[in-house]
Amino acid sequence: MTEYAEYVLEREQIDLMLEKGYKIKDVKENLSGAFVTFEKGKDDTDILHIKTADGRKYFSNLLFHQK
Repeated sequence: MTEYAEYVLEREQIDLMLEKGYKIKDVKENLSGAFVTFEKGKDDTDILHIKTADGRKYFSNLLFHQK
């Protein structure tokens, strides 16, 4: 899979989580990417592993606007 195709997939996954009503709660970054924790209510969480630089930029922008 090309890096662009991987980014598009990550972007779609992020958008789907936000459409379902989740909000970005926490971000943990390391050398293999970022682990973004989404929360909907107190007991409903999900984690996405974002690997591409463009994917990181995308969720960072959304996080900035979320606040």
